[in-house]
Amino acid sequence: MALLDVRTLSNQVFEKVRDRILSGALAADAPIRQDALALELGVSKIPVREALSKLESDGLVASHPYRGFVVRPLSREEAEDVFDLRLKLEPDATALGARRADADAQAAAQAALAALDRALRAHAPDVGRRNREFHLALVRPAGRDVTVQTIERVLTLAERYVSVHLGPRGRSDRARREHQDLLEAWLKRRETTVRKKTEQHINATLRDLRAQLPAD
Repeated sequence: MALLDVRTLSNQVFEKVRDRILSGALAADAPIRQDALALELGVSKIPVREALSKLESDGLVASHPYRGFVVRPLSREEAEDVFDLRLKLEPDATALGARRADADAQAAAQAALAALDRALRAHAPDVGRRNREFHLALVRPAGRDVTVQTIERVLTLAERYVSVHLGPRGRSDRARREHQDLLEAWLKRRETTVRKKTEQHINATLRDLRAQLPAD
């Protein structure tokens, strides 16, 4: 099999397994059987191994000597780490994105919020991904590639926690209001307000997660 074909298949396997993890279809600590996965997807074990290695580097799976690959469990400690990083990076990047966004970037952010809003109303399994896409749409116009790539990885780690956070009744309505208020300030280029609302939004989610997740 050509190297390009292996990488293409590996990327496809990566996307499928990542989506299952982030949607909760693969639960925390669930084993990932390479033979079964290769058979299900109709590929060899080589792209499966490559995909799982990439998922491990992204912090979504862990490998153990006798258990193989398993889905990493959620924890309060990791939530604190992930959302603390968001607080350090996102407020300034989102404010800079508001300053630099052109008409196309503003339209993309509005479309991303509309997709997230539909997912929240429908309690769709891809709400975590839609949330990530919305927040990325606010920081991409900043034009700082390393910052954006770092935030994207952190937001990927946050996806499962966002889904947990949105579980209790009323959380989706609050999230929709917070996102709408943030976007309105962002579109008007009110950088100080954008920075403040981003901080408040992330902090509110983290406070809820502290109450929801058991102590490590």
